[in-house]
Amino acid sequence: MIDQLHALRESALAELEQAADSGALEAWRVKFLGKKGALTAALRGLGAVPADERPVVGKAANELKSRLEEAFEARRIAVEEAAQAEDERRRAVDVTMPGRPFPIGHQHIVTRTVDEIASIFVSMGYQVALGPEVELDYYNFEALNIPKDHPARDMWDTFYVDHPERRGEVILRTHTSPNQVRFMECHQPPIRVIVPGKCYRYEAVDATHEWMFYQVEVLAVDRGLTMANMKATLTHFVHQLFGPERKLRLRCDYFPFVEPGAEVSIDCHVCHGDGCRLCKQTGWIEIMGAGMVHPRVLAGVGYDPDIYTGFAAGMGPERIAMLKYGIDDIRLFYGNDLRFLRQFI
Repeated sequence: MIDQLHALRESALAELEQAADSGALEAWRVKFLGKKGALTAALRGLGAVPADERPVVGKAANELKSRLEEAFEARRIAVEEAAQAEDERRRAVDVTMPGRPFPIGHQHIVTRTVDEIASIFVSMGYQVALGPEVELDYYNFEALNIPKDHPARDMWDTFYVDHPERRGEVILRTHTSPNQVRFMECHQPPIRVIVPGKCYRYEAVDATHEWMFYQVEVLAVDRGLTMANMKATLTHFVHQLFGPERKLRLRCDYFPFVEPGAEVSIDCHVCHGDGCRLCKQTGWIEIMGAGMVHPRVLAGVGYDPDIYTGFAAGMGPERIAMLKYGIDDIRLFYGNDLRFLRQFI
């Protein structure tokens, strides 16, 4: 019987060393210390031991039980500590490792185009100015030589803001040209400024029209500026943006706040002037309107039109981007389709 207890002890301790998790420990406890375990079965066999040997065998059996219980508790603590250490190791932050990449997005294609336009004019000595999107009728129309009864107002379908004190006077600006007047009211010539920003028009949305869009206004005022200065400036801009091989064409056009006015076009980059679907067989693509600042606009801000002249131009960055990247629908810019936007990362 003593030999059986020794063999049981060696077997139990050996298996206990191999128990590496709580499940294995519980299986060991049931096998050796449970009600139907090996040690319990050995203790039940004491009745078959001769009476004179029972005290010795009983003592050995109780010592074995205590030894196995102590060994089990020690192993349980060791397994739990090892599991906790492994969990802490997995959750630990290794400060020497590079951080996980976090997607931060990228510039919208229209924003990138506005920045590119601005950088070209800044390189020519222009400064960037901003103005309010909620504008007064005076700055949006009247100060730009478009009085209330002027038929040219039909060129701009306008959103009016319901202002309790200034009904019919507060609007969402239809172009960035009001900032010509705002800037000139606060500055004396010489002036070189561009004004990028959002504009709003009450228009039906289609492939070439949006109710909200961007515009970049260009204004220069000084002594002796002429159409030649304007053409040279815009030619440099076109060459920087579209490439030095592009040709520029100015044709007479009407805008109430310039005189004379011009439609500015570049030769088609697809057919190179031969005529195609993109340029509607003309060989030219309009990119902006421009002209010499009307003397009435200059006089309205206190400039003497006999001393100062200036030129202005206005362009749509969406149209510039459409031409530059071959985009055929302006609605794609603001449709928030990531498949489209990710093409311009």
